[in-house]
Amino acid sequence: MLEAFAVTGEPRLLAGGQGETWQVGAVVLKPVGLEAESRWRASVLDALPDTERVRIARPVRAASGDWLHEGWEAAYHVAGRTDAKRWDAAIEAGAAFHELLAAVPRPDFLDDRDNWWSRADRASWNLGTVAEAPVLRRLMEAREPVSMVEQMVQGDLLGNVLYEPGLPPAIIDWSPYWRPTSWAAAVAVVDAMCWNGAGDDLVDRWGHLAQWSQTLLRALLFRMITDLEVAKSRGEEWQPHPAYDPVVGLVLERR
Repeated sequence: MLEAFAVTGEPRLLAGGQGETWQVGAVVLKPVGLEAESRWRASVLDALPDTERVRIARPVRAASGDWLHEGWEAAYHVAGRTDAKRWDAAIEAGAAFHELLAAVPRPDFLDDRDNWWSRADRASWNLGTVAEAPVLRRLMEAREPVSMVEQMVQGDLLGNVLYEPGLPPAIIDWSPYWRPTSWAAAVAVVDAMCWNGAGDDLVDRWGHLAQWSQTLLRALLFRMITDLEVAKSRGEEWQPHPAYDPVVGLVLERR
């Protein structure tokens, strides 16, 4: 892989990235999931303009000229550290990133993507989906039809923004979804409240976003159904994590 992407140095395994992401000098390499998605993402990121509000991890071509080589992709390393406690900063960085993506058309690979997250995403938005688990059924029954502008967004903001003093925040590990921008913010709020100690006031601070109560419902369902899909893939019985309980109550109350 080092030869294929024309990099030299000692590979260093990075934290995160599902334990498969390596840094070699100024380049980060990792295995590819869906090849069509990785090639599309690299092409989009390569074409985005620079901005003073957000930095982008630019893709690196292989020596062949392709964005991929034998199931691997590469990007230039960007300075900074993640901080899952900087909830508002992550949402603001996401908003800046989404402005750059506003004119990007919906890619075909979204129709073919089939994994825990894509199945959870579809189920959380499909009003016809009915769940067996009582807590999921309550949330699903609270959904209402919405009419919102959709575009490409980063569906996993909170842990994928890097902060470096004197520089704008950087977006890494883009998980592309075709959803309203307020949904991307809602996923970050749900993650912050369930796993990172955020209080109820975080919900109120972003309450001006479009269809906020309904996007929060769908964001919470997205995370919970992803957990359900993971359990099913392992042949395990799913039980909702207790961390979801207060958020479920809050989301239903605000609805």
